Amino acid sequence: MPPSLSSPASGSLPGPEEAPERPAARGTEPARPASLADGLYQAILTGIANGTYGPDTRLPSEHDLAGRFRVSRPVVRAALDRLRREGAIVSRQGAGSFVRARPARPALGFAPVESIADIQRCYEFRLTLEPEAAFHAALRRDAEALGRIAAALDRLTVATRQEQHRADADFAFHHAIAAASNNHYYGACLEALQSHIAVGMTIHGLALQGPRSGLRGVLEEHRGIFAAIEGGDGAGARSRMAAHIARSRDRLFEGRLLDLSLGRPADSGAAAPRA
Repeated sequence: MPPSLSSPASGSLPGPEEAPERPAARGTEPARPASLADGLYQAILTGIANGTYGPDTRLPSEHDLAGRFRVSRPVVRAALDRLRREGAIVSRQGAGSFVRARPARPALGFAPVESIADIQRCYEFRLTLEPEAAFHAALRRDAEALGRIAAALDRLTVATRQEQHRADADFAFHHAIAAASNNHYYGACLEALQSHIAVGMTIHGLALQGPRSGLRGVLEEHRGIFAAIEGGDGAGARSRMAAHIARSRDRLFEGRLLDLSLGRPADSGAAAPRA
């Protein structure tokens, strides 16, 4: 099988059959080489963003990149030239191209969770983010991306059999889906939110345990999301992810959400989530 751009970790480019050629305007060169160069540029940039190519790491040679991604050397040179112009990589005489070392800077982050209202806001934000990530994951995933999602699902399955909830495996499942979207903004956003999401996941997991355990029902929700992504059902993945996050929120808050209207005390008039 040829490499596929659907896995951000692999930094791969779609095969020729996946990159349709645009008809060239009369008197101009065909647009296909530029499109392939853009695709290779994005694949390498994604690899840099997700750590596949770390700071000061030497990139594969032009020859290796051309063979791996099944493109011509001019396409590789065009992609690398763009990365150099944008400061993502640097060339060292006789040594090749290297990922530029990034200066230390504050990581993207959000204010810490300080109230029940913040937990609700986090779920609210996730509902605008993760269903779309699941939609794109269903359309862009490859075997490697599916394997990462399945591995996290396996850990959730084992924990459920033991009547436990693993917030780390739960987050890994959601993050693997974001990575499978081949849009590093989804993954980076979830990473920035990890500690916030963990608060809700941990309390939700505790609420699921007990005499009337809801762990198996939640596992089925995760399985349904995976099945939709595995089957390439974008709309189904989106709706299942949205339903899962909304149900998790409602289980945690027992259906009684806070009134977050401006000018109203955020935590008044509603019961606290049960732990």
